[in-house]
Amino acid sequence: MALRQIRYDGDDILRKKCKEVKAVTERTRTLIDDMFETMYDANGVGLAAPQVGILKRIVVIDVDYETPLVLINPVIVEKDGEQVGDEGCLSLPGKVATVARPEHVICKCLNEDMEEITIEGEGLLARAICHELDHLDGVLYKDIAEGPLRDVEYDEEDE
Repeated sequence: MALRQIRYDGDDILRKKCKEVKAVTERTRTLIDDMFETMYDANGVGLAAPQVGILKRIVVIDVDYETPLVLINPVIVEKDGEQVGDEGCLSLPGKVATVARPEHVICKCLNEDMEEITIEGEGLLARAICHELDHLDGVLYKDIAEGPLRDVEYDEEDE
């Protein structure tokens, strides 16, 4: 496994639409492992392939650092409710904005073995799924925020 360079706001790759994954190869598995390592190293809860410069429809999420999820070619098939709260992004470090997201989502996708799975999420998991899937279509949370980006300060204990 290796840390990958996270792409930041202003990098053109973050605005491109990602391509569907046709097969999982060893390179794909290495990418997924690297994405998890990069996400954990940056204290994130989700990471999409374009955030590390790869235009493939792959997302990794782990909102509790105990339940790693791999979503390949994900599609939200159902959403309901609403939650409004601050959202941040590894590609916009040190910033947050208020974003409205569904409270509950159902996502169909493929796992690392190209088997179709369904992931149901509420609260933070629903927010993370929506946020990361937006990345696959070149959308950043600041595009749909209800207000301006704000600086966020972290306590040294949080780092």
